[in-house]
This record gives sequence, structure tokens and C-alpha cells, in this order.
Amino acid sequence: MWIVLLAALSGLSVLSLFVGVIDVSLIDIWQDPETFHLFAISRGPRTVAVVITGGALAICGGILQMLVRNRFVEPMTAGTGQGAALGILLVTLYAPALPILFKMVLASVAALVSSIGFLAIVHRLPPTQPLLVPLVGLIYGGIIGAGVVFIAYQADLLQYIDIWMNGEFSGVLQGRYELLWIVAAVAGLSYLAADQFAIVGMGRTASINLGLNYTQVVVLGLLVISVVTALTVVTVGMIPFVGLVVPNIIARLAGDNLRMTLPLTAMTGALLVLASDIAGRVLRFPYEIPVASVFGVLGAVVFLWLLYAPRRHAQ
Repeated sequence: MWIVLLAALSGLSVLSLFVGVIDVSLIDIWQDPETFHLFAISRGPRTVAVVITGGALAICGGILQMLVRNRFVEPMTAGTGQGAALGILLVTLYAPALPILFKMVLASVAALVSSIGFLAIVHRLPPTQPLLVPLVGLIYGGIIGAGVVFIAYQADLLQYIDIWMNGEFSGVLQGRYELLWIVAAVAGLSYLAADQFAIVGMGRTASINLGLNYTQVVVLGLLVISVVTALTVVTVGMIPFVGLVVPNIIARLAGDNLRMTLPLTAMTGALLVLASDIAGRVLRFPYEIPVASVFGVLGAVVFLWLLYAPRRHAQ
């Protein structure tokens, strides 16, 4: 499975470099400085941004599902993404001159607060009604999202907020995507705590009995989710369903051992988002369909498959 995913991701990454309005070839890259410049400032950064975003969002979805012990939630539909957008909007309105680093921190704080709010609500739900968790998440995220739209409407920033609500990569250029390297680093470091996140998924009582500092691990998980979500929203906008669909696919095929499945989850997330981005570029060529729209359709189909397909995974 590793080899297949890696080969498919490598192939799509190469294909992504050559799909666009301007036709290029390997000979053009070698002989034409302008073509090489195009690759350096646009095609290359865009492909890297897509891979990082897809992989990181998938990892965060898997971590959040462990924290709330429910397979039907993900950051972009459970309030975290909407909280990040709210933080960016408030900074834009009241402190537009702040450096990007401070805007990033404030957006992450807003995402963290919204994540803590969702976790607090979920812990009060009856454990015998697991479907309440995603429903509450959708309502919770919808309320925050409605607040964002209302504030944006009052400030005449609706078009501005639409960029965050519908993620796409057409504006990714050299110098405008580098925050995603922080996303990659944070998501990668979360692998070091994979076993602890898996234990948290067993519940608070079982985690404490096994000697785990439950609160510390939950806070760590929320920090990872908040930073990744906030920086993703700041850079490319919201791309829903990645954190919902991908961890469920991997859990179906490979089980719930996060130490083993997190790398597979990251590669699958990057692969599916990259495929959606390429499809968005060619379906209405030379125009582009936002990757969030393409993945929304793909995610709906896969989600239905997850609901009805028989469960199979390696022992």
C-alpha cells in the first residue's frame, strides 16, 4: 500500500507541474528561462502547497476523531475552520497593519478557542448517540460561519470572506505559500505523539488508568489542529471533507493504529486533494473550479461508500 500510494502521489505531482493554461514540456524547461521561471514561481509552489495541505488536513482529521471518539467529524466542518476565519476577519477589521506572524497567531488562537468549545459540547453528549456528535459539529460550525458572514456583510467584505470559505490554489505563488511549511512541520511532529492520541481515543478513564496525562495530550492535539487549520485557511482557504473522508478510508483498510496509519493518511490526503486540484484545472479549461468544490463532490461519493461498504482492515 505504501508503494502504491507513493508511486501515485509522485506521478500526480509530476503531472501537476505540466497542467495549466500555458503548455510546457521538459525541453521548454531546459531551453527557455521564462518557462523555468514559471515553474519556480507558480507550478512548483502550487504542487507543494497542494500536497502539504491535503496531507496535513487528513492528519488533523484523524487526530480530532480520536479526541472526540467519533469517526464523523473533521476540523473544517466542526467549527475549527470557521473559528480561524473569524479570527482572520477580526484582525482584518481592527488591526490590518499587524505583521502576518501576529495575524497567524491570532487566527490560531481563535481556531483553538472554537475547538475547545466544540470539545466541551461533545463531552456533554450521551455516548449512546454517536450521530449527535457530527450533527452538533455541523450546527456549531454553521453558527460560527454565519457569524463570520454577518460581520463580513456589515463591513462589506463578503467577497473577501468567500476566498476563505472556498479553498483553491490558483493564487499560490512563490512568496505566498511559505506558511504551509509550518503546517508541514506541525503535522509531521504530531506523529511523535501518535500512540498517545490513539490511547486518548479509548476514553478519559482508560487513558488515565494507562498512565497517560489525558489533559496534556488533548491540549497538544487541539494545538496541532488549530495551527494547521488556521494556517491553511490563511493561505488557501477552507477545504472541507478531507479530514473526514481520508482517515475513514485508511481506518477501513488498515485499522486504527495511528503509528502505522498516520503516514498512509497523509499520503492519501495529499493524493486525493492533488487529484481534485488537477481535475479542477481541466474540467473547464482554461478556467478553474476551486478544489474545495471538486473535493466536495468526491467526498460525498466516498462518504456514501464508507457508510454502505462492508468493513475490512488488516489485523
